[in-house]
Order: sequence, then C-alpha cells, then structure tokens
Amino acid sequence: MFKINDNFCKLSESYLFSEVARRINAYKAAHPEADVIRMGIGDVTLPLCEAAIEAMHSAVDEQAYGASFHGYGPEQGYPFLRDAIAENDYRARGIEIADDEIFVSDGAKSDTGNIGDILAQANRVAVTDPVYPVYVDTNVMGGRAGLISEDGRWSDIIYLPVTADNGFVPAFPVEVPDVIYLCYPNNPTGTTLNRSQLKAWVDYARRNGSLILFDSAYEAFIRDEDVPHSIYEIEGAREVAIEFRSFSKTAGFTGVRCAYTVVPKELYGTDNKGNKVSLNHLWLRRQCTKFNGASYISQRAAAAIYTPEGKAQTREAIGYYLRNADILREGLREAGLEVFGGMNAPYVWIKTPAGMDSWAFFDMLLDRCHVAGTPGSGFGPSGEGYIRLTAFNTYENTLEAVRRIRNAQL
Repeated sequence: MFKINDNFCKLSESYLFSEVARRINAYKAAHPEADVIRMGIGDVTLPLCEAAIEAMHSAVDEQAYGASFHGYGPEQGYPFLRDAIAENDYRARGIEIADDEIFVSDGAKSDTGNIGDILAQANRVAVTDPVYPVYVDTNVMGGRAGLISEDGRWSDIIYLPVTADNGFVPAFPVEVPDVIYLCYPNNPTGTTLNRSQLKAWVDYARRNGSLILFDSAYEAFIRDEDVPHSIYEIEGAREVAIEFRSFSKTAGFTGVRCAYTVVPKELYGTDNKGNKVSLNHLWLRRQCTKFNGASYISQRAAAAIYTPEGKAQTREAIGYYLRNADILREGLREAGLEVFGGMNAPYVWIKTPAGMDSWAFFDMLLDRCHVAGTPGSGFGPSGEGYIRLTAFNTYENTLEAVRRIRNAQL
C-alpha cells in the first residue's frame, strides 16, 4: 500500500479561515434573519480599478487573434511586468533590483508556502507569534515543525512573541534560527517595525547566517515615513532576505491572482557539503519545474496599476480602506476596547474584554453584534486574548459594525 506524507496528519482538521467561515455559515443557518457583517477574512470589497479592467479587456481581445495570442508565458513572469515592478516598486525608492531577481506568481500565499521547497528540512524556523498561519502550516507539511504541545506550540518552531507587553516588537531568540519569517506591516496585529527595528533584524541575520523571509504584502498601506516599504531599504538585506509582495490587497486582485517574489543574486545558502549555492538559481529552477506562470491577462492587469491612471486609482482604493481602519480603531477605542494596529495596515487587533478567550469573544461579537472577526488564538499561542477585524468591508458596513459594538456595551 502506498504511503502518505505523515506530516499532513499533524495539522489541525481545518485551516483557520475555513473554520471561521464554517462557524459564520452555521450561525447564519440557525439565525437566517441576522445581517452578519464579515470582518474576519481579509478579502476586498471594492471592484478592480478602471485601469486594470481596461488592460484585462485588451488582453482578452488579444487572445482572439492568432497574431496576438499568448499561450505559455515565461514561468518567472513577462518582461513588461517585471520591468514595471523593478522600476516603480524599487528603483523609484532608490533600491536597485534587477528584472531577473523578480519572480511573478499567482499569490504571495503560494510563494511563502512554496519557498520551503528550496530549503533543507533540518533548518530551524522562527516565526513571530501571532503569525499568518501559512508560515507555520507549510513548515509542518515540510517536516520542520516537530510535535505540537497542548498549548499549541510546535516543538521545533522558535516562537517570537509580539504582544502589547513588548510593543509588538519581536526580541532576538536565545536559540539562533536558520530561517526567520517577518511580516510587516504585520498580519494579524496591524503593527509595524520602524527602520531601526528592521535594521536590527537584518544585522542579526548577517551576523548569524540566517535567512529572512520578509512578507511585505501590505506595504501600500504604510503612512509613516519611518516605516520601510521594502526590507531592501536596509543596507545588507540583499545578502540575507527574500521579499514577497502581492497585488491582492494593493490592487484588489484577490480574485485575479497575481503577486511576486524577489530573490537577490547576492543571496546564498550552503549545501550539505558546505558549498555556497545561489537561492536565485534554485528558485528559478523550482518555478520552471513546478509552475507555469501567472496568466497573461492577470499580468497585463498588474502592469496597468503602474500607469499614472492606475497609480491614482489604486491610491484612492488604499485610502478608502485606511479610512475604514481609522473608523474601526477610533470607534472601538471609544467603545472602551483596547485596540492596536490600523495605522499603516488594514487590520486592527483588539484585546478581548475581561480576560475572555478569543473564540468566546468571536461568538459574543457574532451573537450580540452580528459582526464576525478572526480569533487571535488561530494565529498562534500569543494571539490568545485578541481578535482581528479587517478594514476591507465597505465604508457603510464599517460604520454600522462600530455602531453595533458601541451599542452592545461589551
């Protein structure tokens, strides 16, 4: 009889956001009259910007004629998009990134999970806690997590707590990790690292030979000048960091699917004989073997957001969601709740009242306010006692959610 990958059996029965959706659907089935405002899963509500729509229509029209038809494209992305990314997201900020260091994909979630393919199973992994579940779950699948304890911690994962007690700034661990996941602006807490705080981590990685996997999916929401948009703004980061970015929240591409990963040529690991190996080369080889590239149509849409019209329309959408975040942050504080994040990110991180656990507060919000969030405990042990709300619903629903929570006097 064939054998399975036993590591998958170590995972919980369902992915966090699937469980949230299941509980909401069960509640709605039992209470069909309830008008539930969903602020748990970070899906956008605004339609795609006009520039992206026009580009997609043009790309579809091209597919109707033999002379302009596009079949398989380059696995690492079309040159027109890679050049636009390098020029606008990096060179415009004084960061030199070569086009062939950029790898276009169908999502940052995919890339942050798949990057483990080119890393040895023996690597010790560190994650901020709470953390986006994909980072942990994919290392469980890859055999790097060990065994889970009763408090939800994996024996071979190094946890870096980020809570109100330490200002949501992770401290260096006692045991030096080989791989460090950092997501800033942070999902789920909505908090950030300033330039000096991020530099400290880059310097740490350079001293210790560690690799930083830097998820910058929410960089477009940054408003503070001292918060870096890219880890490559920090000197030496090209030697120690891979950066992941997404068009999902930046341009509303959650249903279109397009993202990219930057793997600098200065970044090297070692094989089991101690020989230096280029991670850029390994990732290119992996992508060419296991990925056929994002669609031509979605890449044309992504390139359109770098046009003057696309930039203006995207900024307008980002401003819309940041206004929602302001409404949530200030409105919930006025309701007597302790709230963090939401200044440079589309998430607010709320301390549960009176020592209530995360799922109990989730149930209370759903039952008394008909507002659905995401329990903090689903993001890791240090997320217990918190809940996350997103700013990605409509302006009207955001106002209504705050009104309901105020009136409920939680």
